Amino acid sequence: MKINELKNPSQLKNLDIKELNELCEEIRTFLIENISRTGGHLASNLGVVELSVAIHKVFDSPSDKIIFDVGHQSYVHKILTGRANRFYTLRQYKGLSGFQKRAESEHDCYEAGHSSTALSSALGFAMARDYNHEDHQVIAVVGDASLMSGISLEALNTIGERQSKMIIILNDNGMSISKNVGALSDTLTKMRTSEVYNRTKQVVSSSLRKNKAGQNLYHTISNIKNSVKRNVVESSFFGDFGLDYLGPIDGHNLHQLIQTLETAKNHHGPIVVHVCTKKGKGYKFAENDTSGKWHGVSAFNVRTGELLHQLPKNALSWSQLISDTVMQLASVNKDLIAITPAMITGSKLENFQKKFPDRLIDCGIAEDHAAILAAGLACAGKRPFLAIYSSFLQRAYDPINHDICRMDLPVVIGIDRAGLVGEDGATHHGCFDIQLLRSLPNMILAQPKDAAEARNLLYTAFSQDHPFAIRYPRGNVIKDDQKMENIEIGSWSEHPVTDRSELYVVSYGSDVDAIISKAQANHLHLTVVNARFFKPLDTIVLDEMAASQLPIIVYETDILAGGLSSAMLEYYNDTKQTVSLIRIGIDDHYVAQGSISELRKSEKIDLNSLFEKIGELLHEA
Repeated sequence: MKINELKNPSQLKNLDIKELNELCEEIRTFLIENISRTGGHLASNLGVVELSVAIHKVFDSPSDKIIFDVGHQSYVHKILTGRANRFYTLRQYKGLSGFQKRAESEHDCYEAGHSSTALSSALGFAMARDYNHEDHQVIAVVGDASLMSGISLEALNTIGERQSKMIIILNDNGMSISKNVGALSDTLTKMRTSEVYNRTKQVVSSSLRKNKAGQNLYHTISNIKNSVKRNVVESSFFGDFGLDYLGPIDGHNLHQLIQTLETAKNHHGPIVVHVCTKKGKGYKFAENDTSGKWHGVSAFNVRTGELLHQLPKNALSWSQLISDTVMQLASVNKDLIAITPAMITGSKLENFQKKFPDRLIDCGIAEDHAAILAAGLACAGKRPFLAIYSSFLQRAYDPINHDICRMDLPVVIGIDRAGLVGEDGATHHGCFDIQLLRSLPNMILAQPKDAAEARNLLYTAFSQDHPFAIRYPRGNVIKDDQKMENIEIGSWSEHPVTDRSELYVVSYGSDVDAIISKAQANHLHLTVVNARFFKPLDTIVLDEMAASQLPIIVYETDILAGGLSSAMLEYYNDTKQTVSLIRIGIDDHYVAQGSISELRKSEKIDLNSLFEKIGELLHEA
């Protein structure tokens, strides 16, 4: 069967193992060719080709509910459920999502973009099925990194107690984005490699080969279950949660996968199927990668493995700039310790790890734990730097509030991927951290406009004794190696474009210089204000703008509600000052996927929209 002939996963039912294996090879080629053009999550999807085919061979979607944890590895699922003909639109504006999407297909029963939601949501589906006296299957596909999250462990606790019938497929590839860490990771390693587990695997495989699906099922399950309980479950944490277990299974052996899933399908109660896969399977560059480079990629050359979009000369990513600066500060401050929740690669901390291996802590996918750990270190006199994506920061809100800010601890938070991030879409846009953090007492919140200001803000952050968060976007910035110096906390900077002003434009981040350049090119009579601190505000500049009685445009590229303009209006209201203030920003909704330029234009927060408004106001003046 050809990929373009796939309209529904039921078409797999009549294919034999040889035909299914041929389909798997075709899917791998299809994935590599398409993702090389659109970018996307390559390695994780190459690793689950056989597993996804086996799932759809055994189960009956959409009546059976299949939930992929995170969902970034659901590309094969999309192909098998009739979306191959739209795959060229993957992660593009108004195209296929890079994750499961309920509005996209009836086969996507749940959606997520962050880790560790599958077990809790799957239990919800299973319990609802039981309440309704229905009889369909619920399958959660969970990676070994996601399983180590506190949310997953909380879910396992309830799953073991409720004993609702559900299948947990543990997709074990030993990687999340980069190498997994922690004691539970070590446990899974032992489960893969110990003689006990190898013996168990042989027992399971032998039992499955001797019994056809549906024949002597009770005897088969009983024998396997008892063997597993004797040899495995009692020496692992699965048994402690009250879950039965099958595995480890070769995740690229279709015959073994199908027969094991058939057995699990007829099991009563919750059962774990432990499947070992190879991330990047079938593409040598991704298969041999240990850095996480091929987890999510931009467009690339299939033959050479080279990315098509290279950094401009004298540029580096914002993440690299921040990491390099923190590393420089750590060279003179032995108390500076970097912490990340499983994002060493994403936050560009590899060099820090090499230089200070004992001072880089990877907590795994555990954002709240990472924040509390930072608080503990700060209480003990250390100077922690917590690098965390904006969209993942949401999960750490409570400890940032309860532990870091309430105790007024000098934790420096690097908020990576702040603002719109592009093709990953609504689950990943970092548009909410200003609102989340601005309300917290003791918090200082800032965003630099360029590399020099970023370095100075970091220097300032580690020179004071309060919680200090610095947000920075996805993308690149021109290098700067000037000597660092303190910036007055809460200070803004004013940039008159000509010798007289008829309008103020207040903004932040790299847009500040872009606005100045465009205004200069058009000889516009305005002053651009770099509002580099969201908290505290620069009340001197605010009072000056109010006194001038000139119109003020606040140009934001994040959610308006609770953002910079909200903070300014609160101040003007409280001080009873009257101003003419126009707000440009993202309205009260989640933003779709697409390139950042497309999304800015769609949301009317692009520079052209801003300068149309500037032109209107200057013309009126």
